[in-house]
Amino acid sequence: MARFLAILIEPLLLTLVVALLPSSSHARRKRRLQRRRRQTLLLATYGIDVGPRRIHGVEVPA
Repeated sequence: MARFLAILIEPLLLTLVVALLPSSSHARRKRRLQRRRRQTLLLATYGIDVGPRRIHGVEVPA
C-alpha cells in the first residue's frame, strides 16, 4: 500500500518543487541585472556616468 501511495505522490511532489524553483531564465536575468549594477558602480568610481537612460519610463538624453 505504501509503495502504491509513493508512486502516486512522487510526480505530484516533483511538479510542486519544479513550480516553486525559479526558472533558469529568471535566475540568468537576475544575475545579468546585478552584473550591470556592479559595472555601473565600478565605472562611477572613476567618474564615468553610464546611466540610466530611462527614468520612470521617459527617455533621458545622454
